[in-house]
Amino acid sequence: DQGEIQPRNKEKFSDSENNQPTFLWKLWKLHHWRLSRREAICQKWCRVFCLGRVSFLVYLKSTFPFTSNIFGHKPVDYAETEEMKSFLMQPGKNDSSSIIQYCKNLNYCKKGPVVLLGSGLDPDQQLLLSKLATILKVTVCTDFNNSVTHVVIPANPVRTTMKCMLALLSGCWILTFMWVEASLRSGTFEPEEKYEVDGGPRQGRLNTEQLLPKLFDGCYFYFLGIFKEHKKDDLKELVKAGGGQILLRKPKSDNDVTQTINTVAYHAEITSDQSFCTQYIIYDASSNYKPQNVRQGKVWEVPSRWLIDCVMSFQLLPVKK
Repeated sequence: DQGEIQPRNKEKFSDSENNQPTFLWKLWKLHHWRLSRREAICQKWCRVFCLGRVSFLVYLKSTFPFTSNIFGHKPVDYAETEEMKSFLMQPGKNDSSSIIQYCKNLNYCKKGPVVLLGSGLDPDQQLLLSKLATILKVTVCTDFNNSVTHVVIPANPVRTTMKCMLALLSGCWILTFMWVEASLRSGTFEPEEKYEVDGGPRQGRLNTEQLLPKLFDGCYFYFLGIFKEHKKDDLKELVKAGGGQILLRKPKSDNDVTQTINTVAYHAEITSDQSFCTQYIIYDASSNYKPQNVRQGKVWEVPSRWLIDCVMSFQLLPVKK
C-alpha cells in the first residue's frame, strides 16, 4: 500500500516554508513506488532515510544510480524531470571499499553471535578451532545452517564442498586457517579482511552486506534426467540458497508465455543477452544427453558444472553458443 510507506524523518525532506515535498522526497517515492525489487532493499532505503539528508546523498552517489529493478531499468530511466535525471547521472564512487565501509556505518554487517564452522580441516586444526571457540565463548557447528557466520578452510583455494558453497551464497566470512592461529595468539578475534578468501567468497559476502538480491535472483531452473557428476538434491539446494526457483516442467523456448517474460536476472551482465535469459535447463555432462541448441530464446541449456562454477565465482557466467 503506497499510502503506508512513510519515512520517519519525512520532515527533513520537505520545504519548511511551504510544506512542499523536496527533490529528495520525490526520489524516495520513486524508489519505493517504482524501483522496489525486494523487501530487503526497501528496508535498506528506509534505514538510509532515517539517517537524514547527508547520509542519503552519500549513499546516492555511491550505489543508487547502479541499482536495477526486475525489468533491468535503473533509477535514471524513471526520472520525471531533467533535474532528477541530471542528479542521478552524476559520477560517483562505486568501489567495493567505499560501499562496504558505508554498510558498516549503517550496521548492515552480519550481526549477532559468532558461529564457526570448519570445512576440510584435519583433526588437529579442528581441535584448535574448538579451542578458539571455547576461549572466546562462541559456538562451533558441524554442519552448515543459517546461524553460521564464519567458515574456516585449511588454505586457498576453496573446495567445492556444500559447506563452502552454501556459506558463499549466504554471505558468510570464508577464512583461511591462519585466522584461527592469529586469533589464538592474540586471544581475541582478529580482523577478518586480512584472512578472507578473495574472489567469489568475498563478492558473496559484500553482496549480502549490501542487501542486494541473491545470486540466482530472477532465474528458474529445470533439472533434466539423472545426475551422476553432482547430486541433484545438492544442486537444488544451491539454487534455493541462491534465490533461484525450481521448475517442475521442462520449459519450451517456443512457448508464448516463456517469450513474453520481460524480467531480467539481477546478476547477469546488463548489456548481454544473458540478462534476459531467465530459464535454464541443467543436465549432467557425463550423461549421453547433448543439447542440439544451447541457447534458444530465453531458455538456455547448461551442464551442472556451470552451476557450480557460478556459485564459486559468485556470478552468472557466460554460456557459449
